[in-house]
Amino acid sequence: MISKMDEYLFDLQGFLVLKGAVSREHLAELNAGIDAIPRVEPGEWYGYVHREKFEASRGIAYQQIYEAGEPFERLIDHPSWIEHVQHFVGGQGTFDEQHGQLFIDENFASVRGPGEAIGLHSGGYGVSKHTQFQFREGRFYCGQINILLSLADIGPGDGATMIVPGSHKSNFPHPQAAQRNIAEGASVDDTAGAIEVHTRAGDAILFVDGICHGSARRVNPGLRKFIVYRYCSGWSRFRFGYYPSQGLLDRLTPQRRAIVNPFVFWPRTPNRKPGFKDSPPG
Repeated sequence: MISKMDEYLFDLQGFLVLKGAVSREHLAELNAGIDAIPRVEPGEWYGYVHREKFEASRGIAYQQIYEAGEPFERLIDHPSWIEHVQHFVGGQGTFDEQHGQLFIDENFASVRGPGEAIGLHSGGYGVSKHTQFQFREGRFYCGQINILLSLADIGPGDGATMIVPGSHKSNFPHPQAAQRNIAEGASVDDTAGAIEVHTRAGDAILFVDGICHGSARRVNPGLRKFIVYRYCSGWSRFRFGYYPSQGLLDRLTPQRRAIVNPFVFWPRTPNRKPGFKDSPPG
């Protein structure tokens, strides 16, 4: 059930923190699953999990993490957030059923150590269809809702997610964007208006992708581990050209399969050869 306070704070801030979204037992399974992935090089595959190639200072990202086993599959429609995600993506009950169907266009696990971070990105100014935030006729219509699940406690010095609250509605670019944008060595530290969102292991940050966000640079020893599932409408496409394996689709429940691959193609049985003309009526 989405409370009036959830709606108010999400509309105002652009994000919510869902406390204790995942149990300790489930967290242990997720952490073990990530630890079981060998240290593959950027661009290499471990089964159907791919280590993404980007700036080294962003740490490690394992794309298609829902291919890593049942604990990750359980996150696809997790009851702690799926109703919220559907509510804020919106579209259900509209003229086109696919507008109301959720779709995960990207999912990954990230591991960051000391000195690693990601720079500032997104924001209400220069919005794309994917990052838009709208509320019309009593409904939310957000292009993308992200779930960022913390797999460990994240406090000061741990490289926390940083957000500029309310920036999903901004009519201006952030004046420091050029100096803080994603690049080698970039972070959101000392960015005006940005706050660190501290979480306990098992908390999930739900936020519209159109909000200005990134992370602080980790200065403490140890690793920050988290998982991101990005939800949009069924009319979208996979962000980077990944697609689920047939083995995953075969294992999933019908609801999870519909979120992972909502695309329905009509069967084709050609019954006319090119250039064929029907005979005139006799």
